[in-house]
Amino acid sequence: MRWILKPKPAPQKIEQLSNALGVEPIIASLLLQRGIETFEEAKEFFRPSLDNLHSPFLMQDMDKAVARIETAIASEENILIYGDYDVDGTTSVALLSSYLKSYYPNVATYIPDRYDEGYGISYKGIDFAADNDFSLIIALDCGIKAIDKVSYASEKGIDFIICDHHRPGPELPKAVAVLDPKREDCNYPYKELCGCGVGFKLVQALSEKRGLGMNDLLLYLDLVATAIGADIVPITGENRILAHYGLKVINSNPRIGIKAILKQVKKETLTITDVVFIIAPRINAAGRMKHGNHAVSLLTETDADEAIAWAAEIEQYNSDRKEADQQITEEALQKIIENGEEQRMTTVVYDANWHKGVIGIVASRLTETYYRPTLVFTKSGEKLAASARSVKDFDVYNALEACAEHIEQFGGHKYAAGLTLFEKDFEKFKAEFEKVVSETIDPKLLTPELRIDAEINFSDITPKLYRILKQFAPFGPGNLAPVFLSQNVKDTGWGKCVGEDKSHLRLTMQQGNSGQFVGIGFGLGNKQDIACNKAPFKVVYAIEENEWQGNVSLQLKIKDLKE
Repeated sequence: MRWILKPKPAPQKIEQLSNALGVEPIIASLLLQRGIETFEEAKEFFRPSLDNLHSPFLMQDMDKAVARIETAIASEENILIYGDYDVDGTTSVALLSSYLKSYYPNVATYIPDRYDEGYGISYKGIDFAADNDFSLIIALDCGIKAIDKVSYASEKGIDFIICDHHRPGPELPKAVAVLDPKREDCNYPYKELCGCGVGFKLVQALSEKRGLGMNDLLLYLDLVATAIGADIVPITGENRILAHYGLKVINSNPRIGIKAILKQVKKETLTITDVVFIIAPRINAAGRMKHGNHAVSLLTETDADEAIAWAAEIEQYNSDRKEADQQITEEALQKIIENGEEQRMTTVVYDANWHKGVIGIVASRLTETYYRPTLVFTKSGEKLAASARSVKDFDVYNALEACAEHIEQFGGHKYAAGLTLFEKDFEKFKAEFEKVVSETIDPKLLTPELRIDAEINFSDITPKLYRILKQFAPFGPGNLAPVFLSQNVKDTGWGKCVGEDKSHLRLTMQQGNSGQFVGIGFGLGNKQDIACNKAPFKVVYAIEENEWQGNVSLQLKIKDLKE
């Protein structure tokens, strides 16, 4: 693992901010590293305010979208809310459909079948709309590249409004309105919204026109926070505000469906990390293993008993998903070895029988063993479908674009994408992808990076420091939990490997004459020799709270250690 100590801000700036806020220099340094330089900016960071959300009408085409929906309602048209089958898509559909239904009845939802229709807007979905007299489709978390599908809908007299956050291609669909902050001609100040975030801006715009305020929309923010966590978008700017208030809703008064999921879990207060690992996989499991409709039904359910039944069903899908992704990961790792591909710059594996619903998870898992751009393919109808995952600082979307002649269709982001191609092109694509990545990737990116915010001493670690660090949350991309380095640390003789397979390391550490801290290093059992040979070592860690039998103490979550 490569350790990278982030540059320390200028001492003068640290002193100024430290004095302005009345905080320790270490806190001022952490804030400066996050782009926070003034008292006002620090106030916005520590006290996120809904007043700081941007006007939704700054988004290109927002006025057109609102006008078309108002026309549809005035003329009693049927509106179809269409969304992708993942967490971002299903939460978006639940959000917009439940909002519109609160004052207009002619609204229905549609989630494409992952296996029958695949990602994004489908001809089958448009035919469903035409057969059932829908004249307006609002697409969420998809549609930015659906040029042919939107034209097909127009021929059938159906209008489209697109709410997406994926990168547009060279041409936009000819929809009534295309809401996407990543449009080159969109001057919306914040570019990192997720699909549900774009859907929320549409709801905000509709509400403003109806004379409602933000307080009327708070009840929808549990959905938005769930999508922000699941879609791994930066938790900065507007996303930080929306996640902050969304977590408050999740922890105080979540919708009945989320409450039913949480009944399965014993946890008092959820963080964004809990949302990512507890709520999101369960919502995702419906679309992966059965159908995304089940997730929308759970998230819009108003009857508690019904919600508990939906949640129990989804819990089963999640168990099936875990089983499938574990098995396929093992098979994929075996294939890499059988093909002698351990030393390649990329992982590209294929099996016709792998479950399409979990190939994205498997791609992520494979990067834990072979840290490099990774694609996992399976059979999907007449074609092959893949999920792509990248490594830090390498743009997999651009790499796929360079292989476009062998790809039928692709879309996504810098770090995650999806694609389809014809089986005859698989080997040519695999060779070309390896060539493109080999020629463009900086070899050091193939070693995982551990970014360290600051070097501190154990004597700096106090309950007061931790209380302030907690207020840096919600954590996520763009605002990761602070990571520290301390040198000349020794284990006090209690160090040992723990866990069923003894793969984790538990140390009681001391630096000089400082107080002692317990540290837990998950998956670091192989570092026991370094830590437990009475010699000093350096350790990288995050600070966390440990509660045991009613006693709360600070402990260190060890990320890595070296001699």
